[in-house]
Amino acid sequence: MTKRVVITGMGVICPIGNDVQTYWNNLLEGVCGIDFIQSIPTDDLPVKIAGEVKNFNPADYEIEPAFARKQDKFTVYAVAAAWQAVKQAGLSSAEGGNIDSFRFGVYVGSGIGGFSTMMRESEKILTEGSRWVSPLFIPTMISNIAAGNIAIRNNACGPCLPVVTACATSTHAIGEAFRAIKYGYADAIIAGGSEAAIIPLAIAGFANAKALSRAEDPKYASLPFNRNRGGFVMAEGAAMLILEEYEHAKARGAEILGEISGYGNTCDAHHVTAPRPDGLTQSAAIRAALDEAGYTSDDVLYINAHGTGTALNDVSETMAFKQALGEDAYKAHISSTKGATGHMLGAAGAVEAVASVLALKNGIIPPTINLDEIEPECDLDYTPNTPVKADITMAASDSLGFGGHNGCLVFRKYTNE
Repeated sequence: MTKRVVITGMGVICPIGNDVQTYWNNLLEGVCGIDFIQSIPTDDLPVKIAGEVKNFNPADYEIEPAFARKQDKFTVYAVAAAWQAVKQAGLSSAEGGNIDSFRFGVYVGSGIGGFSTMMRESEKILTEGSRWVSPLFIPTMISNIAAGNIAIRNNACGPCLPVVTACATSTHAIGEAFRAIKYGYADAIIAGGSEAAIIPLAIAGFANAKALSRAEDPKYASLPFNRNRGGFVMAEGAAMLILEEYEHAKARGAEILGEISGYGNTCDAHHVTAPRPDGLTQSAAIRAALDEAGYTSDDVLYINAHGTGTALNDVSETMAFKQALGEDAYKAHISSTKGATGHMLGAAGAVEAVASVLALKNGIIPPTINLDEIEPECDLDYTPNTPVKADITMAASDSLGFGGHNGCLVFRKYTNE
């Protein structure tokens, strides 16, 4: 017998807020977290804007100074977001706690991992020799180490499965966690993603691949579904959700924020960077998630779109929505929150899943900011500039990654029936 899976905690570190409530308030107010890069010199870079995390203090999340100093930022952000989520959920696997440590898992991924660590240690071996490479290089750089550290700090001895599928990473991590709980392999899982890749090498690489926006005005640079769009804006941060088996959450009196009820996962099998132009495989992931969740035309649907603001993504994604939903695509509420946050790469799916849960819980559709000139081929309701109240019953969040990785999560408005 399959299990119901609910959300009992969430955490966010991102360019428009370092906690869930600040993030949500700023989404609704149309705050843009993109600005000129402050953390690195940009004189020699073709792109000088990004969505950086601001005013982040590790101590606010009970992270020790030595840990924060030694770890790559992607791990520190991940630990901070997980701390928020676990605290909200009220879970503890310590002696006398409320969850068996062997039934408590971690599914946290990163698209790239410790990129700044990789660059720093590479510079050392090239300029100073191999003996100066840090002994902590490997366990700081590898993409799974955020999951490992979260498991250590929370005594989570159950299934631990980091995912690496580029910009679909955290959507897949949450989806696979959902399946693990649904089929009885765990009682609760910390699921999400983290990324901290705002470094010269990453910016040069993405820019030279013609993926990044070259806009000079940071507040009008990330333009999903806008005819003026010119590429995505790189961002950093982390987001985590606590997925928990319904009866387990109910038995301990947890507050239930929402219910996850569907997951789809496909591959374009088309190109290493470009999405499949006909939307066929992307739509299959969306349709699979909706079918598992029991979607019908009677549902009032919100879709948090991948919506990167690249020329190919926005058009092919619009086609995918139409193929997955048919005529229902025209009545769905859709928005891309990347206009506000930028593209958090491996963390994007998780931060957008948080927005989807909050949209359901509060009955408000967050807007697509900067949508002043709609791309003619993107003719669905993309919620331009202003939030909209709606009694939505279901929310979907889709992600598309380099390599053709497609993922979609579907959440239902929670009822105890």
